Amino acid sequence: MSNIKRKKIVIAGGGTSGWLAAAALSKQLSSICEVVLVESDDIGTIGVGEATIPTVRVFHKLLGISEKEFVRETDATFKLGINFENWRVKDESYFHSFGKTGKDSYLAGFQHFWLYGREQGLAQLYGDYCFEFQCAAHDKFATSDKSKINYAYHLDAGKYARYLRKLSEQNKAKRIEGKIDSVNLDSASGNITSLTLESGETVEGDLFIDCTGFRALLIEETLKTGYEDWSHWLPCDRAWAVQTTLADKLPPYTRSIAHENGWQWRIPLQKRAGNGLVFSTKFMDEDTAKEKLMRSVEGEMTTEPRLIKFVTGRRKKVWNKNCVALGLSSGFIEPLESTSIHLFMTGIIRLLRLLPSNDISLANVNEYNQQTAAEIERVRDFIILHYHVNERDDSEFWRYLRKMDIPDSLQHRIDLFAQSANVFESEYDVFQIDSWVQVLLGQGVMPQHYHPSVKTMPVAELERFLTSYKQGVAAAVNKMPRHRDFVSQYS
Repeated sequence: MSNIKRKKIVIAGGGTSGWLAAAALSKQLSSICEVVLVESDDIGTIGVGEATIPTVRVFHKLLGISEKEFVRETDATFKLGINFENWRVKDESYFHSFGKTGKDSYLAGFQHFWLYGREQGLAQLYGDYCFEFQCAAHDKFATSDKSKINYAYHLDAGKYARYLRKLSEQNKAKRIEGKIDSVNLDSASGNITSLTLESGETVEGDLFIDCTGFRALLIEETLKTGYEDWSHWLPCDRAWAVQTTLADKLPPYTRSIAHENGWQWRIPLQKRAGNGLVFSTKFMDEDTAKEKLMRSVEGEMTTEPRLIKFVTGRRKKVWNKNCVALGLSSGFIEPLESTSIHLFMTGIIRLLRLLPSNDISLANVNEYNQQTAAEIERVRDFIILHYHVNERDDSEFWRYLRKMDIPDSLQHRIDLFAQSANVFESEYDVFQIDSWVQVLLGQGVMPQHYHPSVKTMPVAELERFLTSYKQGVAAAVNKMPRHRDFVSQYS
C-alpha cells in the first residue's frame, strides 16, 4: 500500500453528474487523489433532472450533507412518489409511492393478503394501506431523525450543481474554466493522457471521467466505444422543458400525465415548477408537442421552452481504457421514474469501490461494466412496463407499445405476477417489490392466483388485520402537517 502514488482524476464537464463526482471523490479520497473538474461557463447543461428517488438521501449522508442546508440551498421540496395519470386508460390514475404497503408474512407479501381480502369483499384500495401514499393524497409531510417515512426530493438542478461545487471546493477539488478543444491519446495504449483546452492549456490526468452529456466527448467521440440503442422499446426521443410560476398547491409528489404520444411531467419546487413534455417524433412533430406543452402548463411561463433530443439506451462500455462515463454520456433512460441522478450516484459509488491502486485492472473494469449494465437494464425493464402494459386505444403510439416485443426479463416478471402475484427482487434492482406491485396493479395486471398460505388466516382475523392497519395509517397521516407548512419552517 505504501507504493500507491497520488492519482490525478480529471472530470470533463460539470452539471449535476460532474459535481456529484467531484464532491464524492474529494470527500472520500482527497488524501490520495487530486480531483480536477474542467467546465466552461459558455456550455449549458440539461438542468432538468429535478426529481429523485430515496437513495439520494444515502448518498447525501456519504457526503456529510445537512438536509436542512440542502433544502434551503436548492429550493427543494419533498417527494413521496409519482402520480401516474392516464397511463393504463385515459381519465384514471394510480400512485407509485416510495413507502411500504401493508405487512408481509414470511411466506407471502402483503399483496397476497390484499388479494385474499379483495376476494372476500373486505379489502379497500391498495393505497389505503400505505402511509406514504396517504400522506401524498392528503398533501401531508414531515420528517425528523426518528421518522421512518421514506421520501426523496424535488430540487433545482442548477442550484444543486452550484451547491455541490461549493462542497467539492471545500474539500480541495479544483475547477478549471475552459472549453475542451481536443482529447489526447497515448499512441501505444490508447489511453487518454490529457485534455487540451481552447486556451492552449493542457490538463493531464491518470483517470478521466466523462461528464460531457449527450455529446460523450471522451467515451464516444474519442474512444469510439459504441452505443446500444433501446428506442425500439422506448421510442420517445424528445422533450420540451419549461419553468413556470408555482400554482397554489405544493403536492409532495411528481405528476406524470400521459398524453396521446408520450407524457408530461410537473415538479413542484419551493419557488417555481418544472414542466416538460416527452414525446416520440415518430408519432408527433416538435412544433405540435411544443404547442401542447404551452397549452397545458399551470402558472405563467418564466423561461422559454427548451428542446432536448435524446436516444434511449446505454454505452456498450461505461469504463473504457482509463475513461469512465458518468451521467448522460454513459446512456439515458427517460425521466419517467426519476432515475437519472440515482444512476449518477451509483456510478460514482461503484467507481469509489473499484478505484485502481496503481495500474488499471482489467478485472475491475469488467466488473464495473457488468454491474452498470445489469443495473440500467433493470431500470429499463421497469420503465418499459409502464408503456407496454396499457389499455389505451386512442393513438397509434399506445397501440404500438402494447403490441411490441419486450425483453424476456420483463416478460417473465409480468407473467410471474399475473399468474401468482409473486414479485422477487433481483441483484442490482433499483426498484423493490413494493414498487413493482404498485405499478403492475396500477397498469391493470390483476393476478389470477395468490399464495395459498394466506388462507390459513381466518376471514374474521383477516378483516381485523386489514381494518386495523388501514386505521393505523389514517391516524398517523392525520397527525402530519401540510407539506407546504413543513417546508416553509424546515429550511
